[in-house]
Amino acid sequence: MKTKLTELTRDDWNTLFPIKLEDHNPEWQHIFSREKELILSNISSEKLLRIEHFGSSSIPGIKAKPYIDMLIEIPDELLFDETLIAAFEPLGYTHFKVPEREGIDAYMSFGKGYKPNGEKAQIFHIHMCPRHNAMWQQLAFRDYLVENPKQAKAYEKLKVELAEKFRNDRGAYVLGKTDFIKDTLKLINQ
Repeated sequence: MKTKLTELTRDDWNTLFPIKLEDHNPEWQHIFSREKELILSNISSEKLLRIEHFGSSSIPGIKAKPYIDMLIEIPDELLFDETLIAAFEPLGYTHFKVPEREGIDAYMSFGKGYKPNGEKAQIFHIHMCPRHNAMWQQLAFRDYLVENPKQAKAYEKLKVELAEKFRNDRGAYVLGKTDFIKDTLKLINQ
């Protein structure tokens, strides 16, 4: 049995942590706020310039994986900084480097709440990068869906279809949402 999250293969992740959507839970915003406070009480705000809740759990009224996605802005010079990465370990986070892909620069990612045996506690995902990284467009996407419930419901419908089709393929689930997100960002930027 593997004892570290970093030892898990893609197949392990897909088998141990299948895609499962839940009805929106208003408590997710409070869970985010408590975790943000925990992070800021342990790591200097000079290093962490901004912390935002994004992803489907931040959009009222739509189904989501019960995960709290956070986007953290850092100064350019702290990208992949080993001291900063180490500061998240005592808070229960495991670091993963996200490679450059489709116009998004490489960035730091952290996960919390996963166990190598497949058990889960409250899941947190941190996406950490400087503000010029294209990941920050996710906030415009979030805000647009919050302000446009019809578009949010269309996104939910797509997510439900993808979750049924790709229950055990996290990568395909994420890729299946890409065109919808890009099309929505085009609407925003018109």
